[in-house]
Amino acid sequence: MTELLTTASAAQAAADPRTFGVGARVSVAVMSDDYADIIVGALSGLDASGLSVDTGDVSTHITGGEDDLLRWVTDLAATIAETGRHASITLHLSRGCPGEVVCELPGGAGPRTVDAPQGRKTDRYAAAEWSLYPLQDAVAPNGEPDHMRDIYAAIDLAHANGTFREGGHYVTRLEGDLGTILATCFAGWTMVGRAVQHVTSHLVVSVNSPSHADVTL
Repeated sequence: MTELLTTASAAQAAADPRTFGVGARVSVAVMSDDYADIIVGALSGLDASGLSVDTGDVSTHITGGEDDLLRWVTDLAATIAETGRHASITLHLSRGCPGEVVCELPGGAGPRTVDAPQGRKTDRYAAAEWSLYPLQDAVAPNGEPDHMRDIYAAIDLAHANGTFREGGHYVTRLEGDLGTILATCFAGWTMVGRAVQHVTSHLVVSVNSPSHADVTL
């Protein structure tokens, strides 16, 4: 399992999102006394088609294809935002981990090439801090990954869709429509994943903050 795969077996491993370890962990914090009802209600009303969903006491783990993941995460975030309560949503994306506890995916199994998932606008303002981690700097069949090149390409995407606000320590600040911010995070993650097997991304989103009271989309 630790040896590099043949071209055929590598393509086979990358073709199935669950085999390739495509997934996310999401945590929601609602600044309200009835936070439990809001979170449980939001989770129970989501369409989990094409996904495996496991909710624990710290986070919810979701596995499946990138398009289904973005749809589910956007629906969850939008449902929370629509309550009008101040909340934060923490999203951790991962794909292609050689040490994934379920699939034990070996090195050399990727990269996995997919189109960037198409998100949807929610008409809800959000602010977010985003980090992207390509976990490889080695020669790949389609070129030599350069992690800063790939990160800058993802940031260029945020500039292009109007969500980029500024760079910060260890993060890029995004602002704008909640759905567009989530789509930006997913697009950067999948773009880097075309050249690098193991890619993770981290996003913390704030909705309905008192500091956003005068902000309009």
